[in-house]
Amino acid sequence: MNVNFLDLKKQYGKIKSELMRELKTVCDSQHYVLGPNVKALEEEIAAYCGAKYAVGVASGTDAILLALVAAGVGPGDKVVTTPYTFFATAGSISLLGAVPVFVDIEPDTFNIDPNEFERLLKRSSKGIKAVIPVHLYGQCAEMDTIRSLAHRYSLSVIEDAAQSIGARYKSRGAGSLGDFGCFSFYPTKNLGCFGDGGMITTNNRRRADKLRMLRGHGSRRRYYYDIVGTNSRLDEIQAAVLRVKLKYLDGWAEGRRKNAAKYTELFGKAGIGSSVTVPEIRKENLSVYNQFVVLAKKRDALRKYLSANGVGSEIYYPMSLHQQKCFKDLGYKKGDFPVSEDAAKKSLALPIYPELKEAELRYVVSTIAAFYS
Repeated sequence: MNVNFLDLKKQYGKIKSELMRELKTVCDSQHYVLGPNVKALEEEIAAYCGAKYAVGVASGTDAILLALVAAGVGPGDKVVTTPYTFFATAGSISLLGAVPVFVDIEPDTFNIDPNEFERLLKRSSKGIKAVIPVHLYGQCAEMDTIRSLAHRYSLSVIEDAAQSIGARYKSRGAGSLGDFGCFSFYPTKNLGCFGDGGMITTNNRRRADKLRMLRGHGSRRRYYYDIVGTNSRLDEIQAAVLRVKLKYLDGWAEGRRKNAAKYTELFGKAGIGSSVTVPEIRKENLSVYNQFVVLAKKRDALRKYLSANGVGSEIYYPMSLHQQKCFKDLGYKKGDFPVSEDAAKKSLALPIYPELKEAELRYVVSTIAAFYS
């Protein structure tokens, strides 16, 4: 049996006619930038996430970058985040001349450890302007403590929800929990377009207005510029694609949760708990399982074995950010964030997309069990 890590063709095949109809409408209109689909999608995403406003941008990376700018982060400012995430989280901080300040993650959720965040602030909060909690793999970070600490120390809260659209924390949607919520619509995301795309949510009208200016070179009206912005607009074609897919998003997320529950059941029956640790979802969270990531002993050898037996997998992420060459000047060293470093050595993402059949899930787990036996 072959089990692809991700098979977007199965999703596409089911909604192809709808997508083609909407794409034809856009092409016939010849309106490709910030058109009616973008406006409608912004309203729909805001309502879906429980935020008042949403601003479409060119990518998830730009969403973080522009949120930082709108929060007033600039050269020399410090921004706290996790070292165990996709590069864009910390890279966007550095691009502004600001300084990423890392704190370690929780060993069971892979999200930023609020206790480590508090310890950092108690040691010194000087120069810290914002915090970016990452809702990794589809599960929200522990936001009550993070928001409380941010309020106490006057920090902006920028949610990196790139992997977590539709996730909920105590019944509130990801992207509505901080000052800004940042989403990616990269094709592999639960809600993915036909290229790059992103969205920023906020509950503050003035922040939303500033974000709209920033994405359009800093302009409110054509050829008049109030601030220095950039070109980061969501394409009309991508918005049309996303509007079609948004109708199916909750159903797809439910399929992912069912697959995750079946994985957990199968791993329990396989009796390999000493070798493979399945993810924990906190009781206050509703995960959308953008990834199903286990911690596995002999991870690299296991991955080779899975590949040889037709099972796709991926590593998110093989090196903690504080150990990356480009961040050498930050002065961190091996051992500074042991939980993140351990996750980088052991984490393995398994197929989780909703179109998977139970027989395929069983094959994945039996193949893993065979490796350890």
